Amino acid sequence: MADLMTDSRFADPDAAFHLLVDAHRDLTAAESAALNARLVLLLANHVGDMDVLRQAVAAARRAGMTG
Repeated sequence: MADLMTDSRFADPDAAFHLLVDAHRDLTAAESAALNARLVLLLANHVGDMDVLRQAVAAARRAGMTG
């Protein structure tokens, strides 16, 4: 079973953050939500590991409940 990696794996984490923020610039709330959904599906497919996907979903839900 693979484990979800939550430490930063980007050479430039700030650039990655800005890329994601900029992708949403000038979008409506509905367009932004649709972009997020497409991005999640693309990245989940790229990961291709159900165990890791389950861990990511659980981590994201926990993080959303504390914020």
